[in-house]
Amino acid sequence: MQINLDPLILSALREDMPYGDITTNSIFKTARQGKAQLWAKQDGIIAGLFVFKRVFELLDENIHVEFYCSDGDAVKKGQRIAEIQGDVRAILSGERTALNYLQRMSGIATHTRKIVDLLEGSGIQLLDTRKTTPNNRLFEKYAVKAGGGNNHRSSLSDGIMLKDNHIAAAGGIEQAIALTRTNASFVHKIEVEVENLDMVREALEAKADILMLDNMDMETMKEAVRIIAGRALIECSGNITAENIAFLRELGIDYISSGALTHSSPILDLSLKDLTLE
Repeated sequence: MQINLDPLILSALREDMPYGDITTNSIFKTARQGKAQLWAKQDGIIAGLFVFKRVFELLDENIHVEFYCSDGDAVKKGQRIAEIQGDVRAILSGERTALNYLQRMSGIATHTRKIVDLLEGSGIQLLDTRKTTPNNRLFEKYAVKAGGGNNHRSSLSDGIMLKDNHIAAAGGIEQAIALTRTNASFVHKIEVEVENLDMVREALEAKADILMLDNMDMETMKEAVRIIAGRALIECSGNITAENIAFLRELGIDYISSGALTHSSPILDLSLKDLTLE
């Protein structure tokens, strides 16, 4: 995994200091050892500690980071999460990039855990989507996993999903499924996005493997589940909120997918403080 992550982290570091860190480099002309503490400023789920550490390692291969918790752990406001020790120039220059990753990933994990907890005991799996920040999908989808959720497709290469525009381009659900079965490998299941009950019936007739009930109201979803009657796996998506989870729990579905996990989660507030020189 590191071979995929390092270029992305290096790109983020270059974005933050394309010509070096002129503030830090003006104060410290040579290496100077120091250490700092990472603190939680609010309660949440931590995720991305290895990314936080890697940011500093790419700036100083001799840096040492000691963690006092692990990814997926709940942390409390005021809790010390880590101590970082090494060249103070690397600590100062990497601070913002490291925190950006860790705060963003921890925020996603925290949001995910809240929904997972609401689904506990239902048998429904919570899924993310491809609605991720460009070039940050690996980080954001990892954070969903750390929060107890599951990953849907990581890319367009991972699975077949016939959405509204695919269906329109093919001339209908039946035609889209037929073309897919003819041209794609038999090992892939076919998922179809449906928006109304007529589409549900058409997708079932064409023997889709998974039906995504997209942006349906509660009563339409309930009727769709009755029509499907176990003939396909069922995923619900669109406008998934903590408020309607109670209804979805009792609906008899297999999956809930939520783009909000990755596109709308607030960060978890963390701080790198107490820098001292040695």
